[in-house]
Amino acid sequence: MTKIRITKEFVFDMAHALHKYDGLCKNIHGHTYKLQVTLIGPINTDKNSVKNGMVIDFGELKAIVKPYIVDKFDHALAVNTAHDMKENVGHYQEEGKFIELPFQPTCENLVAYFADIIQPKLPEHISLHSIRLYETPTSWGEWFAEDNA
Repeated sequence: MTKIRITKEFVFDMAHALHKYDGLCKNIHGHTYKLQVTLIGPINTDKNSVKNGMVIDFGELKAIVKPYIVDKFDHALAVNTAHDMKENVGHYQEEGKFIELPFQPTCENLVAYFADIIQPKLPEHISLHSIRLYETPTSWGEWFAEDNA
């Protein structure tokens, strides 16, 4: 059975600050993130199926990624719970999106976190192959299933 990889790209803007970091990223700053999600699976060969010829409808992948990642993180401020920023930036909780994560909101940690969100929501016959998250046009993190088996 032939397996094909398909990829959908998502873009969102998010601010973050890195707790106890020794560089400029310790300050609140933002990025335009580009998230590429690649799935692998067999092509649907059922000639009677409306999904004939597809691994998965790109709309189905969007329905998994958009509400749980893009909508949640877009235009949000993400910080490590260890940062204890509630007193300093608590108004973000009332006026906007404030996301406390149990880890540093680095590109590397976000990519692993996103993989954990996406994998259980996929149909049984389709697997998450990889995720690439661009923090800037020249800097990104990648997660591959084969590295995490």
